[in-house]
Amino acid sequence: MNTIDKLLEVMSRLRDPVRGCPWDREQDFTSIAPYTIEEAYEVADAIDRGNLADLRDELGDLLLQVVFHARLAEERGAFTFDDVVESIVGKLVRRHPHVFGDERIESAAEQRTAWESVKAIERSGTSRRRHVLDGVAAALPALARAAKLGRRAAAVGFDWDDARGVTTKLREEMAELEASTQAGDATGMREEVGDLLFTTANLARHLDLDPEEALRLANRKFERRFGMVEQRVRDSGRKWQELTSADLDALWIDAKKAG
Repeated sequence: MNTIDKLLEVMSRLRDPVRGCPWDREQDFTSIAPYTIEEAYEVADAIDRGNLADLRDELGDLLLQVVFHARLAEERGAFTFDDVVESIVGKLVRRHPHVFGDERIESAAEQRTAWESVKAIERSGTSRRRHVLDGVAAALPALARAAKLGRRAAAVGFDWDDARGVTTKLREEMAELEASTQAGDATGMREEVGDLLFTTANLARHLDLDPEEALRLANRKFERRFGMVEQRVRDSGRKWQELTSADLDALWIDAKKAG
């Protein structure tokens, strides 16, 4: 028995109506979906931290989620784990005609364009997706979904010409946010902040950056620098409430210089 068969057998035993685990038997697609999302984030976190031992473990946890969903589907007679594998193998072959066929693609940029073209053809051939933006998962983090919506619209030509055009749009959105703020329009402020974030996600796309990754890195940088500030406050023996804005600015500048 190979390793994946061992995992499938363990999952089958866990779901056994008589000998299985009560918790595992109670689960369904909806109840384990949050765990699937959480495990994907934990994979990303292990990668960000450069911890390969943790990455190994987190990939196993994520694979378990795939096996769990496949087992639930098999019990309903919908599909099996083997069907899942066949589906992704077929998709990879279709979307890499330069590897498994006769097409020539010379760069990663060309491949991304070709990939989106093949996906568009696939979407047009299914009755489930009749519109350009169909199938962009609502459960995606909002920033990642904004970038994906932008990519999907760009595939049909609905896009800025270049990053400079997006930067101009960012300035427009910032001006509109300032106007809403000055007017004390709470609804307008929320809408304009959303527009600002959406446009920022598309600027990242034009710069060939992943906005989620960029924001994760910014979060980590803030945590690191704030930790330095916090330590300096502790070392001073003073309380946060005793520090002025100028004191905190000075500590933050020192933290930025330190990295």
